[in-house]
Amino acid sequence: MDINKKYTPAQRAEKAFKIEIPDQAPTFELEFQLAPELFGRELICYKHNAEEFAKLSRKEQEAYIDEEADFTVKVYEALDYSIIPCYGGRWAFDSWEYKAFVKAIRQRIGNTRLLGNHGDGTFSIPDGNHMYEFAYRLYDDPEGMNRDAENMCRGAIENNKKLSEAGIDVVWLCSDYCYNSGPFMSPDMFSEYVTPYLARIISSAKAEGLWTIKHTDGDIMPILNQLVDTEPHALHSLDPMAGVDIAEIKRLYGDRIALCGNVNCALMQTGTDEEVRESALYALRHGMPGGGYFFCTSNVPFRGMPPERYTMILDIWREYRDYPPKL
Repeated sequence: MDINKKYTPAQRAEKAFKIEIPDQAPTFELEFQLAPELFGRELICYKHNAEEFAKLSRKEQEAYIDEEADFTVKVYEALDYSIIPCYGGRWAFDSWEYKAFVKAIRQRIGNTRLLGNHGDGTFSIPDGNHMYEFAYRLYDDPEGMNRDAENMCRGAIENNKKLSEAGIDVVWLCSDYCYNSGPFMSPDMFSEYVTPYLARIISSAKAEGLWTIKHTDGDIMPILNQLVDTEPHALHSLDPMAGVDIAEIKRLYGDRIALCGNVNCALMQTGTDEEVRESALYALRHGMPGGGYFFCTSNVPFRGMPPERYTMILDIWREYRDYPPKL
């Protein structure tokens, strides 16, 4: 580590992905839902109206995209994210609108920050209306389950190619696998219906030059070895509400995979300021040593969270983010 070198936010992220030590621990969030409270209005992904957009002339559409790119950059530069969530107006990844949105952001930031979007295509926890059907199929229709998993996998691989072509740098693999009590299917079933497909998605994304971050909430410990073996660059969110300890994950796998997290979102919603502060300090204390660490929450800064709680943990991060670690 060169303690005198100053990195850009993008370079800090790249060093973290490589399990190397930058000048500062980078930060990002999968989503940021507090823009109205902190910046006066919604980001495009929460307010875009496709029908109204379609009524605009092409020149008006281009002006709209430029305006939203301006605001997106304003928000994420103020937060100092190393990776900007680049969701746009829910346009198809190969549409001219999405490509124009990504290009407009890139023109404003150059290569100083990375751009990210969602890229998973594996089974996740079914909603309540489909849970029984899904459980029965695991036993009654294994061929159909694998066929569906294959189709989802191929779709994700194709979508991630489109994201790469549009100018995206990072894909977040955001299928949720776990409750607070453990995975939604047994580790053996997970190894059949999820792990090989997730590994292919990650391998293909890497071949496209994309960085990969695997996200899942809940108690990941029974399947942690499988997640690490699929070789994403980083793992998010190391959920403290499910008893996942970032210190233990760092001890077990910190030399193989970057860690993202894991300030307790439940405490940010209902805990005391001191509890939130201690959660942030714990994440920094155990995540930073040796590099390979991104500071972030254990989920996202969600709507309804007191915005001052989020600004508080960012202030703590700014105080302690420098390498070598102060904590």
